[in-house]
Amino acid sequence: MDLRRLVRDVPDFPKPGILFRDLTPLMRDPAGWQEVIRRLADLCEQLQPDLIVGIESRGFIVGTALATTVRLGFVPVRKPGKLPGEVTGVDYALEYGSDRLEIHSDALADGQRVLVVDDLLATGGTAAACAQLVEAAGGSLCGFGFVAELAALEGRRRLPPEHPVESLIIYA
Repeated sequence: MDLRRLVRDVPDFPKPGILFRDLTPLMRDPAGWQEVIRRLADLCEQLQPDLIVGIESRGFIVGTALATTVRLGFVPVRKPGKLPGEVTGVDYALEYGSDRLEIHSDALADGQRVLVVDDLLATGGTAAACAQLVEAAGGSLCGFGFVAELAALEGRRRLPPEHPVESLIIYA
């Protein structure tokens, strides 16, 4: 199935000169969305994670569907102040400024294999920070899964090279 045909291109969003790749039509299409989850489940078969970690917020959509399908637990990674209780956090640099990601401190048992998923790999900063966070929280990163990747932004280069990165749709 050609998943790309289910993605809507939105010119000049969120600002002039940007071509936004809208995945919501893909999510709305039952056969297309099932194919996304099937392909990511194949990645799980290869990498054998113990848990799925999804990055706020669209990574929650991808991650929970995948975790349910492959019968694994799901762990959310959130922006600051969104998780109750003790958290482990990591600060990371943005193009202009910085941001922070957090995970429950007790979410990952020592050495649990973690697959990080999100809807889109762009510059790679958030995914790289999530990889750091997984390690800081006691997990063992086993790879990344993305629905789409904007290859021209070279986000893949910011991710740890020893871990596989799978993107179902790659835009050159």
